Amino acid sequence: MLAERLARYSRALGYDDLPGAVVHEVKRRVLDSLGCALGAWNALPCRIARGIGRTVTVPDGATLWGTTHKTLPDLATFANGALVRYLDFNDTYLAREPAHPSDNIAAVLAVGEASRASGKRVIQAIALAYEVQCRLCDAAALRPRGWDHVTYGSFSSALGAAKVMKLSDAQTLHAINLAGVANIALRQTRVGDLSMWKACAFSNAARNGVFAATLAQRGMTGPAPIFEGEKGFMKLVSGPFELAPFGGEQGASEPVTFKILDTYVKHYPVEYHAQTAVEAVLALRADMLKVEGTDALAGITDVEIGSYDVAMEIIGRDPEKWRPQTRETADHSFPYCVAVALLDGKVTQRSFEAKRLADPVVHELIQKVRVVPLSEFTGRYPLAMPTRIMVRTKAGHSYVQQVDYPLGHPKNRMSDHDVEDKFRRLAAGKLERARMNKLIDFVWKLDQVKDVSALMPLLKLKGRG
Repeated sequence: MLAERLARYSRALGYDDLPGAVVHEVKRRVLDSLGCALGAWNALPCRIARGIGRTVTVPDGATLWGTTHKTLPDLATFANGALVRYLDFNDTYLAREPAHPSDNIAAVLAVGEASRASGKRVIQAIALAYEVQCRLCDAAALRPRGWDHVTYGSFSSALGAAKVMKLSDAQTLHAINLAGVANIALRQTRVGDLSMWKACAFSNAARNGVFAATLAQRGMTGPAPIFEGEKGFMKLVSGPFELAPFGGEQGASEPVTFKILDTYVKHYPVEYHAQTAVEAVLALRADMLKVEGTDALAGITDVEIGSYDVAMEIIGRDPEKWRPQTRETADHSFPYCVAVALLDGKVTQRSFEAKRLADPVVHELIQKVRVVPLSEFTGRYPLAMPTRIMVRTKAGHSYVQQVDYPLGHPKNRMSDHDVEDKFRRLAAGKLERARMNKLIDFVWKLDQVKDVSALMPLLKLKGRG
């Protein structure tokens, strides 16, 4: 049974099973996620989630990042996870089902703090959560069946929490069963005009995963077999599937690469399928300005985005993508991301502020954007994410640029310096430079940390209790 296999793997995976590259990549993802969280500090859904966490005080609990307030680990997971996810700037994995596996990190850190876990144990748990979620995404697509990708997050976060909490074999198995039976999420979260819930959908799944592990720790049992049962996950949610061998799994016929090495760090705060579009547009824009000067921007007559079916379904199909009213819709809109990149020569968090969303110049350009399928891109996803941009101007010129692997992709990795720079940009105005330096140093030395709770004071914002 799959749940038994997951439990055995979770329990058996040791720190020494992790290659040095995996340990280092976990550190990079922790730093990247903390930067995303600090950048989202003032967002309304994050304030709402943080406010709920503040209603409960647990002296030995988990910290609401940016404050000194400790609450239940599951509530901290919800609030901190919303911070990581809000900007749509944390990492991504694209397979049969897409994912943002760093969404698991808030859960692991919350449980790690409450458990006084070492940095090595936290690293193990994060690598495990990535492995489980990404393998599930490889195995079966949920989106065509109407379910959201965060459904897999309850399993991965429950196992990450169970690892940190040192649950027994039986407890880990029941954590999986409890996580699976009650946490199936609707895909409506990502259809049409997107709401604040987009930022919270995974943090809620992770919160429920932590809750499942906590229940199992106290002796609660869950229904089995959760995957293969008569009314189980495979029958009602995913369809039948098999999981490939895990990284470090005992009994594997040959060494298996850990999935965290196949995931992608984002260079721009947009849905991942738009990363190549933004890169292509910025290169194309530079060519336009060299030939025609700034008049080229006012003279654009037509913009064509050539893409592939999955990208078009997610960010280039719904009518709302041509008239985004919210940040959540705009950063999931091919037309908006391309238009604002053309006009501004950059895409940052400010590109999605209310004033920019309402700008008539942006909306005028959006209406000139078409998204079309390109037959030569068929079958290239998910190994590549090709986007071809063509822009025509009144001067009679046509400009074309194509990008297949955006910066941050495993075939075009961001350097450690790039990751640090991204963190500093996101943390600017939230942490002073000396605190940033200490936090960065802490993360790079995470494997040497005896108690991960020492991280929390470094995240405290000035004047926040």
